[in-house]
Amino acid sequence: MVDEVVAVREEGETAVPHAWRGTLGAIVDSLIRGDACIGQGIDNVDPLPEDTSTSCRENVAAYGPVTLIPLPEATWDTSIAMWWHENRWNCLVDLWTAEEGRSDLVLELQVFEDPKTFFRFNPQLVYVP
Repeated sequence: MVDEVVAVREEGETAVPHAWRGTLGAIVDSLIRGDACIGQGIDNVDPLPEDTSTSCRENVAAYGPVTLIPLPEATWDTSIAMWWHENRWNCLVDLWTAEEGRSDLVLELQVFEDPKTFFRFNPQLVYVP
């Protein structure tokens, strides 16, 4: 059994908390579907503007002829969260493709504490770091 990973407010990299994983998977599913605004309609997510969503899809296309797939459980072995400047976490979520498994592509996002919903998710970009 895997120990529960929780959000930690300390400098340095940590595993992505379990409580965030469903939402992060839904954001990636939005990217896979080609939603005009990635994250639109997902609870507690500030969707990306249409132009940034387009840039994300262009970055995937520039990466090569790959098909993104929903996040497998193994995603959480390598994806990270980092407490940043006492007000948010920065996360890098590894993306997976049908052709190669874990790819070099990542979803970058910020996660803020929210007194009403516990956490607020703010996707930033999909790219190769």
